[in-house]
Amino acid sequence: MKLKNLIILAGVAGFFYSCKVTDTYQNPEVEQSKKDNLFREKTNSDTLSTANVSWNQIFTDVKLQNIIKKTVENNLDLKIAITRIQEADAVFKQSKLQNLPTVDGIASVRDTKNSAAAQGANFRMPDLMNYQLGLSAGWEIDIWGRIKSLKKSAYANFLQTDAAKRAVQTQLVAQAATLYYQLVSLDKQLEITNQTIELRKQDVEAVQLLMDAAYLTGADVEQSKANLYSAQLMIPDLELQIQQTENSLSILMNDNPQTIDRNSIDSQLVYSDLKTGVPVSLLKNRPDVQASELAFRAAFENKNVAMAEVYPSLNITATLGLSTRLLENFFTNSLFYTLGGTLTQNIFQQGSRKAQVKITEARKMQAYYTFEKTLLTAGSEVSNSLLSYQKAKEKETTRQLQIQSLEKALEFNKELLTYSSNVNYVNVLTSEQSLLSAKLAAVNDKLQQLQAVTEFYRALGGGQF
Repeated sequence: MKLKNLIILAGVAGFFYSCKVTDTYQNPEVEQSKKDNLFREKTNSDTLSTANVSWNQIFTDVKLQNIIKKTVENNLDLKIAITRIQEADAVFKQSKLQNLPTVDGIASVRDTKNSAAAQGANFRMPDLMNYQLGLSAGWEIDIWGRIKSLKKSAYANFLQTDAAKRAVQTQLVAQAATLYYQLVSLDKQLEITNQTIELRKQDVEAVQLLMDAAYLTGADVEQSKANLYSAQLMIPDLELQIQQTENSLSILMNDNPQTIDRNSIDSQLVYSDLKTGVPVSLLKNRPDVQASELAFRAAFENKNVAMAEVYPSLNITATLGLSTRLLENFFTNSLFYTLGGTLTQNIFQQGSRKAQVKITEARKMQAYYTFEKTLLTAGSEVSNSLLSYQKAKEKETTRQLQIQSLEKALEFNKELLTYSSNVNYVNVLTSEQSLLSAKLAAVNDKLQQLQAVTEFYRALGGGQF
């Protein structure tokens, strides 16, 4: 009879199990036209991209490489990301245990003494002493796939934290390179400005001599001094920016503010073999895109959990042990067991649970739209960085021609100033200022190239690390 009941209970469970209520996960679909045109600027149709290149082939400066290594080893944001991975891993392992029965040990002593008021005239209830030792087990049969979906959601969250960690790492490499390139460009700007100051000091002396010779006036002398002061005023700001950038790099490396060992911007080799690869490669390489897809997967499985909770739950319980009134008879004919099954259906909270299904459906769609936006943003960032590099490269030759022309113009104006009284000194001042601006702009052109490559590296999801 007992076996028959169990068979009936198993049959009921099998019937319910065959009635699938959860959905099977599929990767989020994005319009093919959007996927094919993620990049506005395409380098080629090859599946290989710069993301397949090792990071130290892109950032070849040895001192920059040391900074990047130290950043990845010590950065606090990355350490936080690693602890989140550990947390998600523990949650995932916890979710896997829900498939297993729960087993509890039982050890109890119970003394029951009845009150006099509870005794009848013809019936007296004896006092009872009971000793019990055994095991109690319970097992929820995953009829609707609730536990399975919980496990899948936890696993997706675990993978999401790992992708987030890789996204942080990629961002840190890019930040370290960006700050380093800013630093060496500021060094160059400071060098050019100091050289300009020395030249303008000579100009002041020369103009003073020309005034003494009655070629120029006192106004020209004061204008030359003002031109000198203008260059000198740039020094404090540049020095401030240098120290601030050094401090930012120090924080990135989880270190105290200090001087950063570095090379010059002139020694920097700009990685030029920029390849986007096919758009679908972003799905494989970019960690934040992967993370948003995994967030969608977790939301999808959370909806499955909510749908399963609308339906009845089936639990099998069992108890096995020893029970006796007399301690000396503890191992004599004291074996007992219980075995049962419970099918539970919540009645009064059905509206709440159905509402939870709608909530999780809305969250799932939010996760999907976030994924689509992340993918489109990634494509835009790739296009922007590639275009920035191309335009900076286009300016390179023209900028050098501009500097050469301004140097000649300045030379001609100074010669005319020396040998002709018809030339206004303002022309010299204008030429000097234009030349300084062009030289500083050339530094920024080189910086734009370096930072565009850095951003291209990050936008593709980072090179091999």
